[in-house]
Amino acid sequence: MRKIIKYFLFIVVILFHTVLFAGIHFIFPHYDTTYITGVEVKRVDKDGPITKANPADGPTRDVYYIYTKKADEEKPMVYRNEDTRWGFPFYFKFGSADLQAKASNFAGNKQMVEVKYYGWRLVIFDEYRNMISMKEATEASPSMPILSYIFYVLGLITLFFSIQFIRGWFDSEA
Repeated sequence: MRKIIKYFLFIVVILFHTVLFAGIHFIFPHYDTTYITGVEVKRVDKDGPITKANPADGPTRDVYYIYTKKADEEKPMVYRNEDTRWGFPFYFKFGSADLQAKASNFAGNKQMVEVKYYGWRLVIFDEYRNMISMKEATEASPSMPILSYIFYVLGLITLFFSIQFIRGWFDSEA
């Protein structure tokens, strides 16, 4: 019975840290170097973009979309450009219209840009990465998500010590 409890606790700790790592990957910013190919604004409600099949049935808002394509890939990537305001995650982004204008300018000039974003692109749920900022890409090395790396290392350390604690707890009572 003790062995079952020990392995159950291992599974709980590993599942907890898996969710923790997924949360870190979703919330903290990442960077892409890409070309902007187009921009668009869509009126959406709680069910998604408003169309004939999905009429507005509540409050609506405008959501900006930015279309990009990497130089070495055929597949395009769509980013949402929406203000986070005071909500979670706390990026305090208020200038999505300005960012949209900047993206339109980069699309017209066909310049390579470095995009800072958070979130995941989940096609099945019609979920997009949210662009936080962009700047003209330089020849220097691209930006790195250093804060994410720090939290991943801290997560690995807590995972290691949690497993060692459980092993020591059950092995010392044997």
